[in-house]
Formats: sequence, structure tokens, C-alpha cells
Amino acid sequence: MVKSALDPEWEARFAPNSYGFRPGRSCHDAIEAIFTAIGHKAKYVLDADIEKCFDRIDQTALLTKVHTSPSLHRQLTAWLKAGVLDQGTLFPTDTGTMQGGNLSPLLAGIALHGLEALIGKMFPRSGSRRFQTPNVVVYADDLVILHEDRTVVERCQAVVTEWLHEMGLALKPSKTRITHTLEVAEGTPGFDFLGFQIRQYPVGKTKSGKDCRGRLHGFKTRITPSPTAIQRHIETLRKTIDSHRHAEQEALIKALNPQIIGWSAYYAHVVSARIFQRLDHTGYAMLWGWAVSRHPKKAKHWIARKYWRVDDGQGWRFQPANSTRHLARHDHTPHQRYVKVQGTRSPYDGDWLYWSRRLGRHPHVPPRIARLLKQQQGRCRACGLYFMEGDKIEVDHIMPKKQGGSDARDNLQLLHRHCHDTKTARETGCQGTHDTRHVVEEPDERKRSCPVL
Repeated sequence: MVKSALDPEWEARFAPNSYGFRPGRSCHDAIEAIFTAIGHKAKYVLDADIEKCFDRIDQTALLTKVHTSPSLHRQLTAWLKAGVLDQGTLFPTDTGTMQGGNLSPLLAGIALHGLEALIGKMFPRSGSRRFQTPNVVVYADDLVILHEDRTVVERCQAVVTEWLHEMGLALKPSKTRITHTLEVAEGTPGFDFLGFQIRQYPVGKTKSGKDCRGRLHGFKTRITPSPTAIQRHIETLRKTIDSHRHAEQEALIKALNPQIIGWSAYYAHVVSARIFQRLDHTGYAMLWGWAVSRHPKKAKHWIARKYWRVDDGQGWRFQPANSTRHLARHDHTPHQRYVKVQGTRSPYDGDWLYWSRRLGRHPHVPPRIARLLKQQQGRCRACGLYFMEGDKIEVDHIMPKKQGGSDARDNLQLLHRHCHDTKTARETGCQGTHDTRHVVEEPDERKRSCPVL
């Protein structure tokens, strides 16, 4: 209940480029914000990490910043000072937020609120000097600051360090560095953020993007899964295969599929096609080793026919002979560009239409309608126009129920009311609606009064 009381208030206050643990926002929104910031110009980057953010937040400064009612203030104080019980021993918690509590991410976001506004105030935009305010992107305890001038980025680092000190926090030296997205004197350009590698490459005129005046950038921005994330995923798959060395093939597939599908879906919005293919080749090599270890004295063709459906015309599909369950592939994941959340939008702003078609759910919308809005990307299937606030929206059966249609999800669609009427008239063969409740007005001579002409 406390979270439900604080969430709407602070969602209306949070900065537009703060994305960590907020409803309706994700890691992909932060990545798209960075892509937008560097899409037309190479920039210097402060890639920083706040050291032990959730453990070292100054509780007094945090409660002052929350500035809530006395009853909530007392309750938050009691929770923050409750301590931690570890193996029967109670340890005091003089700093930090509640470990494992659902309020902890929100309180950490409140503690870090104000950084983007401070940077904007210290480095205001100036059109006459062609100076742009540094871009600040924050996700929980990870943050990046981007600007084309290295001196500005260094000054921003000093400002951030001083501002964090007031909350009892500090940047972690081993994970904080200043680099460039395109070229550096030493090392590798670009940086890793939230499991993605963000980097720019010099390219020729045929592959370079252009600015609004048609001038070539001379570089191309590529966001890919980071090498660390790729290696971690390979190790996860290897451990799963090793732990199922004596298990049935179907049990191994059941254990691997969620890992493959989940990892691929997370990175399906960036440049990952070749990486997906490479991971499938690596996975095949590990599975071949798994199969050979189970039958060391069998021929290779026998092993291939037993565990892969090469003789059934299905190629190298890892699938048992008597089952329909098969191993998912990374490169079968469809690629789709992610659309970043708009500015300061919040699920509490009352725009149920926007959030239903974005998330497929909203507390004020029936689940069926919200899912259809997301499936149709907010468009009417008949006219192709976007649904707008105030439009009359109706659920239609693609195949009418009188013709054998069902209420299954794949037989439903959302239409404007007038589009629905047009479709119904076309299907029934009449140009108007058949209203059996129509009452004919009686003649004037039977009324006590007549209209005055």
C-alpha cells in the first residue's frame, strides 16, 4: 500500500531519462535513449557505476527527500532501521534501503532523482554558442553522460561526484571511465551498458548516415550484445548441458529452451543476427559432444540420425524421434526495432489507450481489449488508422459466430464503431442496421396537441 501511495507521485516527478525499475520502462528504453543521443554525432561518454548504491544511501537525506506525511515517514523510518537477520544474528542497518523489499528500488530511484535536472542547470543549452546540454541516462545504479566535448564530460563527473556525496554515495573507480564512441588514442572505443556494447565504426559514403542537411556522418552506430554477456550465456548453456549429461533428450531440450528463447528475445531489438548464428553453431558443438559422450562406440551417422531429424527432411533439428518438442534456435528469433517510451509518460497519467497498445495491459482496460490493442499496435484493422482518445472501439469477430466463428483470440479484432457497422452491413448484405425496436410516431390528429408551425 505504501508503494501504491508513493509510486504515482514520484512517477510524475522522475526525469524522462530515468529508467531503472519503473513501471512501463525497461533496459531497452535506456538503450534507445543512448542511440538517439549519439545517432548523429560521435560523443565522449562518462560510463559510471555507483558503488554499493542500495547499501550506502544516507537514510536521513533520503527521508528528507521523500517528504511524505508524518505517518508514512514514521513507517519508512521503522523499515529502514529494522536491521537484517543473518543466521540468527541481527545486524543494524544505519545506511541503505531495505534489502529485498519491494520499496527498495523506488527509494533508490528517489535518492538519485534530480541528477539530470542538475546537469541541465549547470550546462544549459545555448543556440548562439551551438552548445547542447549533456545527455544523462540513468538505470538504477548505472549511468552514462554523453557530450561531444571531453572537458564538459570531465566537469560533469566532478558535479556527479559532489552531488552523490550528499546522499552518502560515490562512483566506483574500477567501473568508471571516460571514453569515446568512435575513436580513442588507446584501447577500444565504445562502452558496455546493461549487457549491450555501444560503439560507432568509420564507414564509407554508401553506408554512412546523413544529418538533416544531407551531410554524411562518416560513421555507423552499432549496438550489439556485449562480449561479456555472450560468454556468460555460453557458460550457462554449457552448465545446463553438463548437468543433463545422463538425462533424456527431451529433458535437456526442456531445460535449454527457456534460456535460449529468453536471451534471444532480450537482444532481438539490436544488431544480433550474426551473433545468433554463431551461438547456434557453438550450441551445436556442445550438443554433439553431449551426444557422442552418451554413445562413444557408435558411428557419427548413427548419432546424427538418433538425435537430429536429418533423415526426416527437417535438417539439423535437435528433436527426439517420438516427440514434437524440439530445441529452439537463436537465429529463428524475429528481429524488431524497439520503440522507446515517450518522454515523461507514466502508466498513471490516465492515457489508457497509449499504455494498452504499448504493454498489452492496463488496470482500467479489460485484458482482452488491452491485448488486442497491443497485437494491432493501436490501429483499427478495417481503416488502418490509429485509435484516438474518445473513439468508440468495439470487439469484432473476424468470422461471425453465426458462420461458425468462435471467441478464440485469433478470431477477434478491434474496430472503430463505424468500421464495425460497415463490416456488419457488408456481411449481412444490407446497407443499414435492422432496428426492431423502432416505434412509429402516431398521427398528430390523435394527439392532444399538435406542433406549432
